[in-house]
Amino acid sequence: MQMSLTLIKQLAKQGIAYDIISHPYSEFSLNTARASHIAENKMVKSVILEDEHGYVMVLIPSNMRVKIGELNQLLNRRMGLTTEETIQKLFYDCDPGAIIPAVETHQIETVVDYNLDDCNDVYIEAGNHQDILHLNANGFRKLLKNARHANICTH
Repeated sequence: MQMSLTLIKQLAKQGIAYDIISHPYSEFSLNTARASHIAENKMVKSVILEDEHGYVMVLIPSNMRVKIGELNQLLNRRMGLTTEETIQKLFYDCDPGAIIPAVETHQIETVVDYNLDDCNDVYIEAGNHQDILHLNANGFRKLLKNARHANICTH
């Protein structure tokens, strides 16, 4: 699959500069970081959770795990991981497992882990398993300007 047109349009609409980095086919954000020779803590992993109230996208470094209990407490919800089938419906222009952090276009509440706030550069999925996008810190903040920030992950 090609890169997500939804994401490319969103970046263009907001005037966010990015570089495209191609890499050997890989699944999972941690493997993508390794295949791309970038720091694992700068590769963004998107995790989708859900409950009866809807979906939440959590953005954390690729080498971390979501603290679901603490996130539920923070948001006063009882969420769990969503299914791959649901993710494919939400992110129809992405390969399975290559979820883009496109919060504006998908209108999903988003929480960004503080660890990503400290990065000068971040790398996000492009919607396929062979490309990622490099954004500087300002571009990443602009892309996620309406997101909540919290300490929601652990090694």
